[in-house]
Amino acid sequence: MEVFGCPLTSNHKRGYFWGYLDNSYPQKGTPTMKLTAVKVRNAKPESKPYKLFDGKGLFLLVKPNGGRYWRMKYRYHGKEKTLALGVYPDVSLEQARAATTSAKQRLAAENVDPMAAKKSGKLAAKEKAQTSFERIAREWAETNDMWTDDHYNRVIQSLEKDVFARLGDQPISEIDTPTLLAVIRRIESRDALETASRVLQRCGAVFRYAIQTGRATANPATELKGVLKTRKVQHMASVPRAELPALIEAIDGYDGNPVTRLGLKLLLYTFVRPGELRGARWDEFDMDAKEWRIPAERMKMGEPHIVPLSRQALAVLDELRPITGVAELAFHGERSRLKPMSENTLLYALYRLGYKGRATPHGFRATASSILNEQGYNPDAIERQLSHTERNTVRSAYNHHARYMKERREIMRWWGDYLDSLNSNVVPLRKKRQ
Repeated sequence: MEVFGCPLTSNHKRGYFWGYLDNSYPQKGTPTMKLTAVKVRNAKPESKPYKLFDGKGLFLLVKPNGGRYWRMKYRYHGKEKTLALGVYPDVSLEQARAATTSAKQRLAAENVDPMAAKKSGKLAAKEKAQTSFERIAREWAETNDMWTDDHYNRVIQSLEKDVFARLGDQPISEIDTPTLLAVIRRIESRDALETASRVLQRCGAVFRYAIQTGRATANPATELKGVLKTRKVQHMASVPRAELPALIEAIDGYDGNPVTRLGLKLLLYTFVRPGELRGARWDEFDMDAKEWRIPAERMKMGEPHIVPLSRQALAVLDELRPITGVAELAFHGERSRLKPMSENTLLYALYRLGYKGRATPHGFRATASSILNEQGYNPDAIERQLSHTERNTVRSAYNHHARYMKERREIMRWWGDYLDSLNSNVVPLRKKRQ
């Protein structure tokens, strides 16, 4: 048999006539000319699939639908095989050549089947993804079903922003202490010290979960205790007992938005968290039962909370209803009835009253707690009214949200009367427990 007038020798049968080391024969283009980026880019689909050869078994398969696929032909133990190297243009000509060279070299040096190596690599990549830090962190977050949606989102967003980009795809068992520290130091470098501390705590919880589920054996976060920079703790400024009369008088004389004034008054009478007050809905208030029932999804710890309403708190709501009662939100913003007032509204109101650095809305809670404990009320009842969840989960489940309710009603009644009495300097006293 002759090809172009030349006898077809055994070498020709193996493909050496065409300049190849295998039996993949060119179907289009000049047999001995390699592909160029322009030729690959301009390859047009035809009615039937065709191949454009480059050399060393590499060719571009062009399909009628326009798809262009890199393939490499090779022999392994005498059997012809084809290895997929990717899709053009995601994989360029140079990348396809590099992959071909790597596969051929490994085949020659180690007698490793490129196709088997590829499958093994895919399996390893899959296993790596299943044990990656990001996968396990998201799984950990999903297991915390006591979190509110807002808290869940804050946790995930902090990890997405500061951790996943650098550690997300790494197998969790391969992350060591210096690697984790480098991530935390980047957060510190922008002076976000509180964020760095929270992220480290969350990473520690993820590693602990991985150990519990058998996917890690060490927690590198535990070795970073005391390493982080710290900032002097600044507690929420709270008004001492002696200054309460002046604060009450200042709030009563506030000449800004009346909703803001009434918000400060109700916050003082109920000492809930400012965010719980801002999101208050009218349907949460039971005026007949004299209760404010805050649903679990709006509470920090994800448990429903009951606030007994004193006659003074009820009077504030009666004054507020003609202003915002047509809306769902009791303390909606000035621009929209559908959104609560800004989280800074109450704080800036205190600034206007001259209390910048001296008092914060959140500080009302510390003031109430201090005075109520001084009066000798049951500390557990006070803590429950402050909606501080007990660390003992069995005890917490037993107490639930209505525990100590009789004492809490007395606490809130006394607190309302006490605040009212400050204007006349009459302080109702309660005998301390012996």
